[in-house]
Amino acid sequence: MIAHLDLSRINALCLEELQAAVAAVTASGRYLLGEATARFERQYADYIGTSHCVGCANGLDALTLIFRAYKEMGLMQEGDEVIVPANTYIATILAITENRLMPVLVEPSLDTLQIDDSLVERAITPRTKAVLIVHLYGRCAYTPLIGELCQHYGLRLVEDNAQAHGCLFQGKRTGSLSHAAAHSFYPTKNLGALGDAGAVTTDDEELASLLRSLSNYGSSRRYVFDHAGRNSRIDELQAAVLSVKLPYLDQWNNRRKQIASTYIDKVDNPLVNIPQSPRDSVYHLFPILSPRRDSLKAYLAQHGVQTDIHYPIPPHKQQCYSQWAHMQLPRTELIHQQELSLPCNPAMTTEEACHVASLINSYQ
Repeated sequence: MIAHLDLSRINALCLEELQAAVAAVTASGRYLLGEATARFERQYADYIGTSHCVGCANGLDALTLIFRAYKEMGLMQEGDEVIVPANTYIATILAITENRLMPVLVEPSLDTLQIDDSLVERAITPRTKAVLIVHLYGRCAYTPLIGELCQHYGLRLVEDNAQAHGCLFQGKRTGSLSHAAAHSFYPTKNLGALGDAGAVTTDDEELASLLRSLSNYGSSRRYVFDHAGRNSRIDELQAAVLSVKLPYLDQWNNRRKQIASTYIDKVDNPLVNIPQSPRDSVYHLFPILSPRRDSLKAYLAQHGVQTDIHYPIPPHKQQCYSQWAHMQLPRTELIHQQELSLPCNPAMTTEEACHVASLINSYQ
């Protein structure tokens, strides 16, 4: 069986270091807001290329806290609009609606599967306050046009970098291309913890300070609460684990690129479309499109290859957003009907990737 993602196999690449880090935190007696957290925040800010990194409990909280902070700063208010790709995971939308802001869904390009920047300007209204781009599948969603539009209209640019740790755009890492960026360290991510964890990166000192307060009950010092905050903190164990894995991230991303290159070079089946892949993608996922997606998935499973679907139902068709069910977003719906993710991770071998490609080519 070729698993879509075998986390134990990936963690085995640095298992002794992980065990030592966990043992050190256990022995320290300090499990929250300690040196391991401070160390990882410094390391990750340096890696991303920002002045600040604020750890939090998970990627959804990271996004949610960014918009909450902008409301506290008076830069946004309830009912304001946030332009966001229609093709994304539900968490991206949840962060907007939880803050009583209005998502404005923009279709993706079928070539790249990222937000179509040519459609962004026509979505801007007097209520628009931000553009939230999502580096979905490990592909950079930023374009110079999006940056220019945000500057011209005075909009906040926010990144959802949950799937693109280490991705580059013209020498800068995703997570440093905006006013603020949210990161998820869910175990399946390119940089994954052993549980939930997240962070925000930014160069905005006021925002970073406010995020630290909001994520710690709204407190700036013990038992003094300036804001009605929440409990959303990265714990010492996860921070220590991430500090172990961070030095391996570029190496592991390069291995993902090698697996992806094998697929790109060897998959040759008219029933399968491989969307354009940016040169600097870090291949959190390797998505293909097929009009016979479900049949192909079953075929590969029968031959010992596990695949996944990201994602079978788009946000505007989910029950929790039933008020949008009438929306016609044909590109987004096509992607969600045809997308299939092939195994692509740093623990895979080239032989395994070649075998997957061969099976796809034999599918009729």
